[in-house]
Amino acid sequence: MRHRRLDVERWHSESFVIRAVLKASGLYWRGRGNAERLQVRRNPVRLRRLPAAFAGFAILHLSDLHADQNPGAMRALLRALPALRYDLCVLTGDFRGRTFGPADATLAEMARLCDKLHGPVYGVLGNHDAIGMVPALEAMGIHILLNESVAIERGGARLNLVGIDDAHYYRTHNIEKAAGHLQPHQCAILLSHSAEVYRPAAHAGFSLMLSGHTHGGQICLPGSIPLHLNSRAPRRFAAGAWDCYGMAGYTSCGVGSSIVAARFNCPPEIVVHELLPAAEAPASTDGR
Repeated sequence: MRHRRLDVERWHSESFVIRAVLKASGLYWRGRGNAERLQVRRNPVRLRRLPAAFAGFAILHLSDLHADQNPGAMRALLRALPALRYDLCVLTGDFRGRTFGPADATLAEMARLCDKLHGPVYGVLGNHDAIGMVPALEAMGIHILLNESVAIERGGARLNLVGIDDAHYYRTHNIEKAAGHLQPHQCAILLSHSAEVYRPAAHAGFSLMLSGHTHGGQICLPGSIPLHLNSRAPRRFAAGAWDCYGMAGYTSCGVGSSIVAARFNCPPEIVVHELLPAAEAPASTDGR
């Protein structure tokens, strides 16, 4: 069971201060505009043990929607989706903006999103999400993985998709339970809201880990240098593609924004990961 969240990160008192500073500097509306300029990134990714039947398999990766507090970004997402080709959609947590209280506004936005998605949709919860949201999300067609796995089948082959609960704040993740039945020769993908569990994930034998949480820093200096990262993972895991002990990884900068709907030098993104055998993947591109 999820414990009651003590709001140690002071999301809403901080939002007042940050918004006031941005407005005083004349940067607020520029940041608001940046937060709605959603980019589509394409990430060809080399995977160990990828079954031949899954070569070219495309995964649409959405993260950190904070759907109730980012209407402009959500509208941009709905506009972008029809043009995308993908076989599977995954959502790596933080569906809502607030960390407490009713989730009705979030669920209404999620219902509009689900109307635009096709194919199987899987997700995990983030540190902003409540376990009570799960029945409504699953009724919309999002299969929430709570320390569990599912097999995706294609052409007689199998790809294992594993999802763990929030490892950042609630620390209710359990990789051993979620992946305990997997065999060393199998290809498995881990969904985790935060990349903070990169080391045990790699040691567990995952081929790919998909995460979010950091927003890439959201407010960054030129060169995408984050002013702050709310993460216990090293900075190289904060945004984009990375690797660790032979495991490929990707941390999404997210669709929405947290605390204040403003971004600088860190655009919001959706990512399409194309799975390819290790020897055949071209260089990664960002789709721009």
